Order: sequence, then C-alpha cells, then structure tokens
Amino acid sequence: MIRLTTAAALLCATALPAFAAGEAWESVKEQLYGERALLDGRNVIAIDAPYRTYEDARTDLAAQVVAPKGTEVAKVTLVLDENPMPVSAVFALEEPQSSFYFDITMRINGPTPIHVIAETTDGRVFVSEQMVKTSGQGACSAPPGTDPDAALATLGQMQIEVADAVPGVAEGKITSLTSRLNRMDLDISHPSHSGMQMDQISLLFIPMRYVESVDVDLDGSGFVEMTGSISLSENPRVGLSVPRRTQSVDVTMTDTDGTVATAHKTLPGF
Repeated sequence: MIRLTTAAALLCATALPAFAAGEAWESVKEQLYGERALLDGRNVIAIDAPYRTYEDARTDLAAQVVAPKGTEVAKVTLVLDENPMPVSAVFALEEPQSSFYFDITMRINGPTPIHVIAETTDGRVFVSEQMVKTSGQGACSAPPGTDPDAALATLGQMQIEVADAVPGVAEGKITSLTSRLNRMDLDISHPSHSGMQMDQISLLFIPMRYVESVDVDLDGSGFVEMTGSISLSENPRVGLSVPRRTQSVDVTMTDTDGTVATAHKTLPGF
C-alpha cells in the first residue's frame, strides 16, 4: 500500500485557516513540495471543471494526465485551495501509467482555484490550475442530504461498473482503438460527514467521518490508492481509467472511524 508523505498526510487530516487570495495555494504548495520545482502542466494535465457549480455539495471534477514521452504518471493530487481541507484527493499509482484519468464528486465550499498536480516517475512535478465559482451555499457545512441514521445503515456499500469509454493517449494525440482505456466507476454509500454540519434536530455538530482511503486492485495486484478528505461529497462517485486488459476489480474502502468495506467485480467475458 502506498502512503502519503508526512506533509500530505498532515494536510489531509487538518483543516487550514482562511487565507487571502493565493495564500492558501502557497501554503499547500510549500507543505507538500517544499523547494521542489513545479513545472507548467498545460501540455500534461487537462482539467474538466464547471465555470460555476450547479450544486456546491456535489460537483463533478475531472482531469486527464498524459505523461511526457519516456516517463509515466506516478501520483496525481487534487487541491481545492479554499476548501477547509485543501488537499482533497490523492491518487497514488502502485502501477504507474503513461496516462491517467479521474473524475470525482466533491464539495466546493466557496469560489476557489483548483490545482491538479501530477508527479512522474522521473521525479518531475507538473501543475495546472482552474478557477471554479460557486453559488455560496457553503457546502462543507450544509446539512446532510439524508438522515444520518439511515445513511449509517448502508455505509460501505459499493457498486463497480466498468465500460470502454476513455480514449488512449500517446504524445498528446488520441490513439487507435486497440490502445483505448476502460473507465471504472465506483459509487460509495457514505455520509461523508465533514465535522462542520449541524444536526437539524439536536443542533449539535455531527462528528467528522469520511472516506479515508480507497484501494483499487486489478487482477489481484495493486493499481491505485486514493486518499480522501472531507471535500468528498456525500455518497461519493469516483471514476478512474483502467487498462483494457483488466479482468477483475477489487476495491477496499476504509473510513476515518475504521470501517472497512470491500467490493469485487469480474468483467464480462472472463
């Protein structure tokens, strides 16, 4: 299992204070990467995010990363600068890939730059940025969409779907059908309590509890470990690119209360 650096783990466990514009990113960047050079990722990372969120508490964010020729993608980090927990999702690839795609449902607490950072196997770090505006609903403190007791009854249930939907990419161009990637969609039943939400009856704050990690194994071998945060939406959905040769998928979800859940999918034809 791949683990985050100490600095990254600290950021995933601790909310940062409010900063003036730009200061949040500078603080995150310093804690995660220190003196390492962050390179312009415009030819490596493509971000797909709305100009303005339709629903602050459940916003689809996606990115496609294509490693420069001769290297592979080793880790991808999603930072929502102004969210209470800025380091919002980290994808550590146990099996580095020439290209990697993710999309994920997140809480966007307010207008914020988002940064997607890709680390390649030759040690380089690339970053791309995009601004996202919101409706000002304050998603991280918004009341849960479902009754907390009912949500706990289904917590940990997962559904896996795999489809041929992500084109293969080489040297910035879409390649032939034989090199296409499959897309895995994972729906997780979890209330994703942020610790900032108030019970509408007792008026007490609901204790923080969110998806801490999601380990995805393909054909019995480790593929990627996702580390989560309170930025994950309620009942989060995670989409990932997986190689076409994949025959089976195993997922292990662990939350911050220590609950462990598993799911298995054997693909048609195998």
